[in-house]
Amino acid sequence: MDDDRPLLRVVFPDLVRELIALLEAEGERELAISAWDLRIVGECGCRDDFCQSVRTAEHPDGQPYGEGYRCVALLPGTGMLNLDVVHGRIMYVEIIGRPPMTRAL
Repeated sequence: MDDDRPLLRVVFPDLVRELIALLEAEGERELAISAWDLRIVGECGCRDDFCQSVRTAEHPDGQPYGEGYRCVALLPGTGMLNLDVVHGRIMYVEIIGRPPMTRAL
């Protein structure tokens, strides 16, 4: 069940604040609101040292997202932040080339 998975805002509060601000700046109000309730479903798994991406919903193994998919590219001060969105739901937060994130205690 998703409720057993940690909230992104609890583990990485600075990231969620930044996501919300960037989404608001892009006029993505509904995504900004939904970012507050994102849960960490899993890490990217690529093991690249420049990647800190997280899955916020289950992804079909080896399959593209399909209909209703769009990528929302944000403009952070450092690195890249891109969101995979399907039918208005943030499925994946791509976090590339950024300083290591600090987990909240």
